Amino acid sequence: MTRTPRPTAAPSTPPSPAPSGARSARPRTRRALICAALLALTLQSTALAAPAADGRGGGRGGPDCVRTEGPLGPDGRKVREVVRLAKEELHLNSVEVKVASDGHDVYTDALGESMTGVPARPDMHFRAGSVVFAHIGTLLLQLAEEKRLRLDDTVERWLPYLPKADKITLRMLATNTSGLHDYVTDPAFLAELPKDPFRQWTPQELLAFPFSHSFWYEPGTSWSYSHANYVLLTDALQKITGTRIDVLLKERIWGPLGLRNTRNNFTPDIPSPVLHAYTSDRGFYEESTFWNPSWTTAPGAVITSHICDLARSAQGIGSGELISPRSYRTLLNPGTVGLGGGTATCPADVCLKQTDDFHFGMGVIVVKDWTVQNPSFSGYAAIQAYLPAERLAIAVSATQTPTTPEGNQAEVVAKRIAAALAPDHPL
Repeated sequence: MTRTPRPTAAPSTPPSPAPSGARSARPRTRRALICAALLALTLQSTALAAPAADGRGGGRGGPDCVRTEGPLGPDGRKVREVVRLAKEELHLNSVEVKVASDGHDVYTDALGESMTGVPARPDMHFRAGSVVFAHIGTLLLQLAEEKRLRLDDTVERWLPYLPKADKITLRMLATNTSGLHDYVTDPAFLAELPKDPFRQWTPQELLAFPFSHSFWYEPGTSWSYSHANYVLLTDALQKITGTRIDVLLKERIWGPLGLRNTRNNFTPDIPSPVLHAYTSDRGFYEESTFWNPSWTTAPGAVITSHICDLARSAQGIGSGELISPRSYRTLLNPGTVGLGGGTATCPADVCLKQTDDFHFGMGVIVVKDWTVQNPSFSGYAAIQAYLPAERLAIAVSATQTPTTPEGNQAEVVAKRIAAALAPDHPL
């Protein structure tokens, strides 16, 4: 399809300053990347009971993120078998897993190595990427409940540098219905990214890529995934509140959920202990642990976590624990169902059809009965998934060997766990 480039330079007014850092999806084809950006979210407004204070019992992060102690129950044995087989079949370097049912530990373990001769452990930290989008979506709904903003406010007062800002709303940015191109799938960006994996990208540099194109469609009339939306939404939320995004998330999301090992990093550093990553993205197998993630999202929203926090995040966000039942329904379906589908101006592999069984919510993805986020980039792959009907939380993180299949293999492991524990609710 031929499209006319938009002769727009980088934003004339840059996003509000905050030290730089980031998250996102690993560079692949447009369709693979969008599919990796879409997986599953949850469909029930019942808030889950608070977990036990012990990290082993409640899926909560902290110093107690250790392997399950004592004899495993029937479900724990099922998960152990699934994970052991998956590690071998998928040629994974490491796989970390935590499964919690109704806030109680079913199985927590880490198999394989972080580095040669260094065993993987459940308390090792990894890049959690797009999990932060689920947190920002919940944050946005909290602010709407407090009447600090309205979801359908247009953004020109906060983002005057954004083309069509008088037509784009906060809801559109959060739900990927703005019509902006995704810089992560832009050929010009993909040509630059592998040249220097340690480059520090600024929001202005990232936004210049989508701003150089015409919109896929008029804002609000279709659906297409774009990392630019969350770079912009973060800037808007910081200006609305007068508070940096990492501070907002710590005060409103990470703190209340007890995510003591989930944090933003303004540099490529990862808190110790570190789960090391490796990738063949540049054509040869190499370590990618400390590649600069500043290209993945806005400064202040570049997070690392560990497997216990990831399971707690799945539970807290997936159950709507921090928002009202009304906001929870919006989290799961903010108006995206029915949008998307290929048109004369937007191909079907970009404007994916949003259905009841498969759609993007407010920073989360709904696939039938599950709520999911699934980051995958620079050798790291992970997934958090929550099933309200069974109060079941699944968190998986995986790293790869030279022979690991393409794609987010943490998703594959999670799907197998779901099939073993909840066969009536396939992930």
